Amino acid sequence: MRQVRRPIVAVSATAALLLIQSVIDPTGLLALVGWPGGTPRFDLWWPVARYVVFVPVMLAVVWWAAVRAGERYWTLTAGVVLAALLAQFAACLAMTGDVPLSAWAAGYIAAKAVPSALIVAGVVRVVERVVARRAARAGLDTALRAYSTDGTWAGAVAFGAAAPLLAGSWWTGATYAPGIPTPRPGSDVLGFVGMLVAIALLIGAGWLGIRWMRRRVTGFLGTWLGALVAGGLFGLAQGVIGLIVDDGFRGDLWPLMATYVHVADGLAFGACTGWIAAVVVLVADRVVARRAAGKGFETRPPASGALQPTEGSRVAAGIGVGVAVVAVTAIAASLIAPAARAVATDRNEASVPAGFLRVEDGRFADGEGHQVLLRGVNVNQLVDFYQATPDLPVTRELTEQDFADMATYGFNVVRLGMSWSALEPTQGELDPEYLAQVKQAVAWGEEHGIRTVLDMHQDGWSNLPTAEGTACRPGTDPMWGYDGAPEWATHWDGAPRCSFTGRDISPAGDRAFEHFWFDTDGIQTALARTWGELAGEFADEKAVAGFDLLNEPGFGETAPLTTSKKNGEFSAKAIAAIREAGAPQIVFVEPSILWSGLGFDSGPSIGFTDDLNVAFSPHLYAESITMDASLGLPTIVSTERQFELGQRVADELGMPMWSGEYGYWGDEASTAAHLSRYATEEDARILGSAYWVWKQACGDPQNGIQELGNALLSEDCATGDDAPRKEHLLSILSRAYPQEAPGVITSLKAGVAGDDGAELALTGVVGEPLCGLQVWIPGEAEPQFLEERGLSKLELEQVDGGWIVTACADGEYALSTK
Repeated sequence: MRQVRRPIVAVSATAALLLIQSVIDPTGLLALVGWPGGTPRFDLWWPVARYVVFVPVMLAVVWWAAVRAGERYWTLTAGVVLAALLAQFAACLAMTGDVPLSAWAAGYIAAKAVPSALIVAGVVRVVERVVARRAARAGLDTALRAYSTDGTWAGAVAFGAAAPLLAGSWWTGATYAPGIPTPRPGSDVLGFVGMLVAIALLIGAGWLGIRWMRRRVTGFLGTWLGALVAGGLFGLAQGVIGLIVDDGFRGDLWPLMATYVHVADGLAFGACTGWIAAVVVLVADRVVARRAAGKGFETRPPASGALQPTEGSRVAAGIGVGVAVVAVTAIAASLIAPAARAVATDRNEASVPAGFLRVEDGRFADGEGHQVLLRGVNVNQLVDFYQATPDLPVTRELTEQDFADMATYGFNVVRLGMSWSALEPTQGELDPEYLAQVKQAVAWGEEHGIRTVLDMHQDGWSNLPTAEGTACRPGTDPMWGYDGAPEWATHWDGAPRCSFTGRDISPAGDRAFEHFWFDTDGIQTALARTWGELAGEFADEKAVAGFDLLNEPGFGETAPLTTSKKNGEFSAKAIAAIREAGAPQIVFVEPSILWSGLGFDSGPSIGFTDDLNVAFSPHLYAESITMDASLGLPTIVSTERQFELGQRVADELGMPMWSGEYGYWGDEASTAAHLSRYATEEDARILGSAYWVWKQACGDPQNGIQELGNALLSEDCATGDDAPRKEHLLSILSRAYPQEAPGVITSLKAGVAGDDGAELALTGVVGEPLCGLQVWIPGEAEPQFLEERGLSKLELEQVDGGWIVTACADGEYALSTK
């Protein structure tokens, strides 16, 4: 009776929990199986897969776990976690057909699976105690101890040895610092050694987890749950190592966040591959049992659990075989390293016509032997914003004077925000008047020595606000529209346009992005085609540095399927359309809004494109608008660490990194301090970026219609006149830097406080004599040179706002000023 009652209670508790979560979750994202509201879409597969696949799989595995592992609270907890992860894997697989990605995606619900499992196991335990007394379990442990430890070793070896061959998307991304052992095929000796260390840790964790669990849960499930526990232990070990090799708690809580990701990856690996260890253990146990029976021996060890000599020899032999298996597996994995990784690490120079900016050896270059740093600002004056107040314009007029003023601060790039809604209000037709505005902006920039990155901007998917009469669920609020897609590309299915913690999380916006990622009615294909048409208009424009495909794309409802795989698919599709249109410029690919909100994200899938003229463009808002800063929580990712995290993903993708947005707001002292730290780190890493934002109108919904905006050049909302410029920030942004440098820049340091902005220490190296060094120095006072090494024909020209230093270089060179 009890064997029936327990699974019934467990399944009932799970079903009730799933229902309660879906009802009280205001967004559909916080529950194991969320419901965002709106009209069900039975004509599409992906909206119903999470229900018709996830729920049955989870309930079935919970039943199995309750029958086989329900005697103890913790073993049942592990069983329910296994059920949730397997259900997520099955649902993701049904939605995409991508096994490696779906297995990795299972780990994304670990934070929801563990507390849910604790609740279900607790309910079962309470019912067990209320309905019946505990059954005596004295004989259970003895019976379970009868299983041979040989099988445990075999399962542990299989668990570890399989990891390099099944790595898939596991153990990649910003959280895996160099030095953290990961069972991924290595491309060099250190990577190979790290893989062997990771395999050894997995085997050790596998032995502990499987041995512990098999003493409590019999059969196939016991080993599988042991592998799940082993995956979590492996993630903890990675977290401890990461605390040492990844700079520890350097003013933030990153080690804790990274450890969570390690554990989640480990749990997903254990859940999705633990059955392999279970099969091996099952076979090993039967082989040992048959051999023992043939010799007339019992397989049960003494009550003390001590191994007999014959058992010890078998274990030793098993370990020896395991070592051999691991060695062979490691060598094979290294020989057949994923093609995507090879593509990412073996990228060569892109073929780009003369005069165009391009990617070379992980840097931006001009094709004539010079490295180029792109530093400037975002311009939002062509964005089609939602207008909350009729008498307050949402943007300020963009004029040539804007570009002339930008040049006086040494800026050589603008990231020009455009709106799909304004560019293509009618599907299939680019608006000629809006296109003319974009072209005029590019021409003005070129006139003043400023390149343009064309940015398809969006915030919250579109500029449509909460519809009148909408009843927002508790925890959400009516919201303004912002900017982005046209109405013809917007599918909300009636989900409420109500915000949760900010504009970028709303059931309607999430559903609209999900439709985009899964290309409902071809809207994703439509934007890729639009990029092709737009790029064709600028294919001959050398002043266009590149195309930013989509600003801070939303995660929809099923990250990381959307943020990784689907983001990569869209990017590849848009890149292909751009190249078919004959446009050779750099393409900038962004990670999802999660990067701006958390300080890190996965980015598009490794190997999503074989195009060589592509850059990775995260927005580095750590300690600014990330969720920790917005909610008053301790810093998760510091201003300095965010650069390292972005660079790791860029390196995995085989691309240079360029931050398309960052910014700081508040009181002058605080913003200047944050920006100074940012500038110091940016210089040390020899990177460029674009600050948010140049100008802002009082009616801009991002401004919140306050007295003064957050832009560098704000509007006084009381008078409509220009407010005083934020010179405390502009003095840092306009600091000295090499706009172009022969060969490769090897070090860069500039002053970041007040009059120190003219101070510069620059070194570089060039293979053969080459002119073209161009350095910006701000200020009215003529720069004083402290060091000039390897340079000739040094010239100094005064321009509006500062000075331009030009020179020729030979070999190793250096320039320092004050």
